[in-house]
Amino acid sequence: MTQDPRQLAFFALRSIHRGAFADVAVDKILSQSDLSGSDRRLLTELVYGSVRRQRTLDALINQFAKKRAEQQPPNLRTILHLGLYQLHYLDQVPASAAVNTTVDLAKQNGFAGLAGFVNGVLRQTVRETEARGQNPGTRNQEPGTRNQEEIQNSYTPHPTPPLPTPSSSPIPHPPSLTERLGILHSFPDWMINVWLEQLGQEETERLCEWMNQTPHIDLRVNQLRSSVETVEAAMQAAGIKIRQVPHLPHALRLQEHVGSIQNLPGFQPGWWMVQDSSAQLVGYLVNPQPGEVVVDACAAPGGKTMHLAELMQDQGTVWACDRTPSRLKKLQQNADRLGLRSVKICPGDSRNLPQFIGQCDRVLVDAPCSGLGTLHRHADARWRQTPDSVKELATLQTELLKQTAEWLKPGGILVYATCTLHPTENEIVIQTFLNQHCTWQIEPPAPNSPPAAFASPEGWIKVWPHQHGMDGFFMVRLKKS
Repeated sequence: MTQDPRQLAFFALRSIHRGAFADVAVDKILSQSDLSGSDRRLLTELVYGSVRRQRTLDALINQFAKKRAEQQPPNLRTILHLGLYQLHYLDQVPASAAVNTTVDLAKQNGFAGLAGFVNGVLRQTVRETEARGQNPGTRNQEPGTRNQEEIQNSYTPHPTPPLPTPSSSPIPHPPSLTERLGILHSFPDWMINVWLEQLGQEETERLCEWMNQTPHIDLRVNQLRSSVETVEAAMQAAGIKIRQVPHLPHALRLQEHVGSIQNLPGFQPGWWMVQDSSAQLVGYLVNPQPGEVVVDACAAPGGKTMHLAELMQDQGTVWACDRTPSRLKKLQQNADRLGLRSVKICPGDSRNLPQFIGQCDRVLVDAPCSGLGTLHRHADARWRQTPDSVKELATLQTELLKQTAEWLKPGGILVYATCTLHPTENEIVIQTFLNQHCTWQIEPPAPNSPPAAFASPEGWIKVWPHQHGMDGFFMVRLKKS
């Protein structure tokens, strides 16, 4: 296999456009190559950045080519994306190198006859940018998604400046606010509208900027095997910058690129596992007690399952349910590494597990969702979800709530959580459930608990990434009287 990172990035993007998930495509290419560290980082930046910025890059093609982006041959469109991304989002790549290497890509991949066209489009965007008093790579800079183990300053775009005016940017500037934000920040219009309706323009822009930034990595310390102080000291001794996260007693945030997670101090002995701070809030909202029977109805990959077992002092039973056996295998590996014996595996669809009816003290429904709160972690998710898929997910979420509510004893606690920011999957699902189940009500988090700092007047919790500095999440605690 070639060791040219741009050619390999093209191969990965071609797979993604044929239906592969971005992280799977990148991991496959990296596992088959022997690239240097800097070339690995360039490849991952090019792939994730091109996927994430797809709409913006298409808008540039539409602006400077005679045929619109969707009319271009798919592979040629991918090659143009790679060139345009380097020109407009990577300061460290000289414009001449971006143009010349992209022209070479065209020649090497069946478009030798269109090499002049590729050269012309790219150079025209450079000329237009320079004519507006800017340099390519220094405007509209939103970081592309990167593999969390491949980030380094070598290829790190800068945060987005204020929304450009038509005279300061070659990117089209349509009169519609929705379309303008969608093109600039590279989101579908329907997502922009979901956020505008809840937040207004200024907050929506801030949220879009957050979703185009490099995701941070948070750790949750396993209190049964270590402590925040011990892990923090071990990391600092290894030269790793890390800090505690406010409001979360066992959360630490890595401050820089660290390479392979498995090589960090404390991984092998089970001192911690990776889990974003907002996901850690869920366990505290469930608040399981030693000796109880608790079910995590949609458990894989298992971060919340492990947290529940730790909060229970590993005393009692935490059933981890999931309909995908392969994902439960990974969950069991994590339980073994963390030394948790209370975790029990239950393969199956939680809409059809009658053995739990009336048997549980607490149930967590961390429901499958559109993931609109974690788009910065999943480069292609914004293009995979649609309004119709959101409706289908809301139906599934409603069914899960209805079935799992039957698992609880009188006085039992049900926590519903998603990593999305769409009311259809959150507030509306909960309101529908409460309207249909008069013996249930919202129970706000305890005043001194970690989730209390994020609680709304309605009693539920909605974490906005740009406001709270963590993944977007919705969670609510329901009690059966």
